[in-house]
Amino acid sequence: MPVVARRAVTALAYAGAWLACSLAVTAVLFFSSSRAVELASHDAVVRPTMTGSAVLQTGPVLPDVRIKGTGRIGVNIRLDKTDAASTDELVRRYGYIAGQPDGQIAKVTDAVADMLGDAALRGAVVGLVPIAVWLLVGRARRREIASRLGPPQLVIALSVVVVLGISLWQPWTTDAERIADDEDWVSLQDFLGPQVPLPGGLEDVEVRGDVTTAQTRRLIESAVDTYDKSKVFYASVATEAATLDLRQPEEGDTVVAFVSDRHDNIGMDPVARAIADAAGAHAVYDGGDDTSSGKSWEAFSLDSVSEAFDGFDRWGVAGNHDQGSFVHDYLGDHGWKMLDGEVIEGPGGTTLLGVDDPRSSGLGSWRDETGLSFAEVEQRIADAACDSDTRVTTILVHDTNLGRTALARGCVDLVLGGHVHVRSGPDRVDGPDGQVGYSYTTGTTGGAAYAIAIGSKPRRDADVSLVTYRDGRPAGIQWVTVQPNGVFEVGIYEALTFPEAAPAG
Repeated sequence: MPVVARRAVTALAYAGAWLACSLAVTAVLFFSSSRAVELASHDAVVRPTMTGSAVLQTGPVLPDVRIKGTGRIGVNIRLDKTDAASTDELVRRYGYIAGQPDGQIAKVTDAVADMLGDAALRGAVVGLVPIAVWLLVGRARRREIASRLGPPQLVIALSVVVVLGISLWQPWTTDAERIADDEDWVSLQDFLGPQVPLPGGLEDVEVRGDVTTAQTRRLIESAVDTYDKSKVFYASVATEAATLDLRQPEEGDTVVAFVSDRHDNIGMDPVARAIADAAGAHAVYDGGDDTSSGKSWEAFSLDSVSEAFDGFDRWGVAGNHDQGSFVHDYLGDHGWKMLDGEVIEGPGGTTLLGVDDPRSSGLGSWRDETGLSFAEVEQRIADAACDSDTRVTTILVHDTNLGRTALARGCVDLVLGGHVHVRSGPDRVDGPDGQVGYSYTTGTTGGAAYAIAIGSKPRRDADVSLVTYRDGRPAGIQWVTVQPNGVFEVGIYEALTFPEAAPAG
């Protein structure tokens, strides 16, 4: 055999040995790994399995849930602690979240993908070890070792491998028999009985658990009813939103969807995305108050809005109800550009400035300073706008009052906010030297009454606003409202006009 061919065969043999070892180690590491995540308002642990199904272990009171998948890899999800005040409240949350599961599915998928990537990386490194040892020993030394190996040495080596394997396996130890192992999976329809009509989409859901109390069954029935109402209402509204007759962007226009005050209402997320798509938007502003308290259990809401606007350019600020740093940091880690008091490039060649609302614990910092009042942050953001080398196109804040001083000084074209849950504007503000700016407040996208919006439909009118930019400046605003009965109202497109030149602040 020619030298080149022999080397090629050797290289292929090494590559094959490395690949086989790497795949074996990757599989072992992957199926023995786990990830801790925030899921469905719980601390949860996700483990990959080879069942092809998603199994949700809910704890000792509620039944476990299984959904059959189409692939070979499945997941086992164990739900741990939650801050729900009662089982009834918890089950209602399940119903709402199940109605819009895309964010939670994406979160579990990402966790499994991360585990697979980590296992593959470690497997690839471990797979190099036997190849490296083989090469380091060398051909001559391998022949010498082989010549010294006889039946006794082979028996000893094999015995060592068997003993190590048995030591790791420890077949003499047995786990206590688990109660769940004696229970069969039954369809959700069989569990609830024929008197409860099962909504479409739940045909493949199975449950396991000896749950016999009438109260628990009523809780499950309530969750199914909530799921049905939520899914049907928001699915129909999202479908209708896609057909709305909205202003279409002209050549050179950039349209940005503006959402605010969602307050955990993930049902409105696909509706907001459908409105954005119908208007030709490719970017989104988030005005804050995505949650009701800023707690980590509300990560499901942040996952949902992130998944809904996947593929969009995304900017945001935290609101007064997004208490602490969790919401700001979580959205920042999931693809949102969270504003922090510096002028940055915005959509359509614009400039953008914003900051979190200062009225919540942990917020109101201005770079390295903390504990600033609302008035102090209002002054700071005005100074940042007026001291900018380029005119600020948009100030995005939770409450437009934070931009009052910047507008009065003529340093910004448009201030956007939410907070009050009622739409107002755009209101024109004339600066001291002929500058023109506008203030616009969008209504609550979640249809929130106070800080509560989660439910099978909006509690009040739910708003999404559409901001159009042209030639680096705001060109107009249009709003869309979904009433609690599912009826849409579409506002007229209001053009924003400016002087020929934008005077400096």
